[in-house]
Amino acid sequence: MAPAVKKQVDVNRLRADLAVAGVELLSAQCAADRVRLQHSPQDIVAFGEPQALKRAIASADSLYRFFSQIAAEMNLPVDSRHNNSGEKSK
Repeated sequence: MAPAVKKQVDVNRLRADLAVAGVELLSAQCAADRVRLQHSPQDIVAFGEPQALKRAIASADSLYRFFSQIAAEMNLPVDSRHNNSGEKSK
């Protein structure tokens, strides 16, 4: 059996990918906030395209699960996960 090979992490690439993802996530959050502030959940369900809503919900759920894993690895307390300012919760 071959010895276990350690995966080399390209730190610069990882950081660049995280920076781009952060911008894209912020853009998605702004888009969702625009819809949330202009339309009620009832109107969104009544008049929104069901397949588009299902895809958006699946995407949000996937992001939540992924970042929950990251938060758990960082040992973040539950209350600090909801602080959008980037600062520690008091």
